[in-house]
Amino acid sequence: MSAGAGGAGESEESEEVEESEEAEEVGESEESEEGEEVGRFAPSTTGPAHPGTLLAALLCWLDARSRGAAVWLRFEDLDPQRCRPEYLVAMRDALDWLGLDWEGEVRQSDSAAAHAEALDTLAQAGLLYPCACSRAQLAADAPRAPDGSARYPGTCHRRRLPGIAQGGWRSSPDALRLRLPAGRVALTDESGDELSESPADSFGDPVVRRRDGAVAYHLASVVDDRRVGVTRIVRGRDLAPTSAVQVAIGELLGYPRPRYRHHMLFLEERGGKLAKFHGAVGFQALAAHYSGPEFCGLLAHACGIRPDPAPLRPADLLPGFRWSAVRTRDRALSWDGRVLGLGG
Repeated sequence: MSAGAGGAGESEESEEVEESEEAEEVGESEESEEGEEVGRFAPSTTGPAHPGTLLAALLCWLDARSRGAAVWLRFEDLDPQRCRPEYLVAMRDALDWLGLDWEGEVRQSDSAAAHAEALDTLAQAGLLYPCACSRAQLAADAPRAPDGSARYPGTCHRRRLPGIAQGGWRSSPDALRLRLPAGRVALTDESGDELSESPADSFGDPVVRRRDGAVAYHLASVVDDRRVGVTRIVRGRDLAPTSAVQVAIGELLGYPRPRYRHHMLFLEERGGKLAKFHGAVGFQALAAHYSGPEFCGLLAHACGIRPDPAPLRPADLLPGFRWSAVRTRDRALSWDGRVLGLGG
């Protein structure tokens, strides 16, 4: 998930990419009918919700509900080293506390068959190759991509997967990368921001399956969006640079392109984005000092859609909700142990 507010459990690295009830089974029958709009909020389960998470959830929910659209909750729980069941439960509790509801709840870990099918499709098209490069190697030698990650220089580009008789992609002990086509992906955010990019040139070929066997973020996100028929992706602007990568992956799989909108972030007082990995105030501390309506009102005021922080519920914000009222500049937050302060 975006630490700042991206909400889609979304972030990246060379071998992995960093957007308790049983998850509802989702298949082709749940895909949206033609013309129906569907959104999703996709937090990762690698830590507690913080103010940026909750802002992303609220704006995603308002975008969908104000259009009469469905909106799904998807827990991104594929990272075996960092995802924990207690974080999933705490994330659900935080979203309930804020007053948000969903069409249904799904987990990426329940999508293994769909992820494998996508990998089969890409392997059969000759688009996958094994990569033995370590993160340390890339961090030391590779140039930077637009999102600040290491741009893959193509070191293993000429390698080939084991043959089908030897198990194909499933038998490779290495990470698997996707050969992206050359050329520019033309993409404009709904806010008018230009996101056009040549992903192959700017990022290099992305990891789609890590060496530990986990499906990597970009592929999993694209496949899971397709499974529930997502047509609108609303998330923090820290995730905007990689949108063209996800569009390119979707097009290789023959998926329709969703529409994107990226919004402001909450920042630490020093200017860095809020991150659950760096001590951002978590849900439990917030809930000890604010009710759900109080915090919802504070979020609405902080992002510009209300003139004051009066308590309210998300549904109270639906009449007249419009993106033109949402603040475009990022906003710094402070926390004194009791009160969340808003910077300029």
